[in-house]
Amino acid sequence: MRRRLVRVAASGVALLAVVVLGSMAWIGVASAGHVHEPGDAPEAPVVIVLGAKVADGKPMSFLAGRLDVGARLVREGKARAVLVSGDANGTSGNEIAAMTDYLVARGVDRSLIVGDDYGLDTYDTCARAAQTFGVRKALIVSQGNHVSRAVALCRHAGIDADGVKGDCDCRTITVARNTAREWLARPKAVADMLSNRPPKVGSPPDDALERVLAD
Repeated sequence: MRRRLVRVAASGVALLAVVVLGSMAWIGVASAGHVHEPGDAPEAPVVIVLGAKVADGKPMSFLAGRLDVGARLVREGKARAVLVSGDANGTSGNEIAAMTDYLVARGVDRSLIVGDDYGLDTYDTCARAAQTFGVRKALIVSQGNHVSRAVALCRHAGIDADGVKGDCDCRTITVARNTAREWLARPKAVADMLSNRPPKVGSPPDDALERVLAD
């Protein structure tokens, strides 16, 4: 019985490894050639900044790093509008309000910022950017391995997306925690792409970005 349990456990670990490594390979192939440093980023009509935790109404380190790069891309003329996408009713606070205020404080005109209150995860952000806001070409900002997953998901959603690496003045434990989380998130991302599920919250088409870009 003991040997049987060991074999079952070993088989489970091997299967998990195959799933994780396979999903990492899938994401790597899907995002190859489409992840850039901020200085090398191409131009696109809109930059999508993915939400993350806030504290006392202000972005925490991961989110601040993304927003700093998003603001830079606008200042350098590489994007003409910003779509801030996250959870307006998140457990840590209103991510959209915090992101908008942070960008404005760094010189981005408030009229150039559009918020998506229901970007509840990266897949939903990309699906809603395409389906609700009509995004067809965009830059998307996040850190480390996450930006590759974001690119893969947005390209799956029909967006000609390029990723831009976000900054992070983060503690080592924060980076390690988010790296581990990313390993687990990739199999889910592949499953979402295979199922082509609808976003958790559906909305009618919104022309807010179109109006910003038309000005």
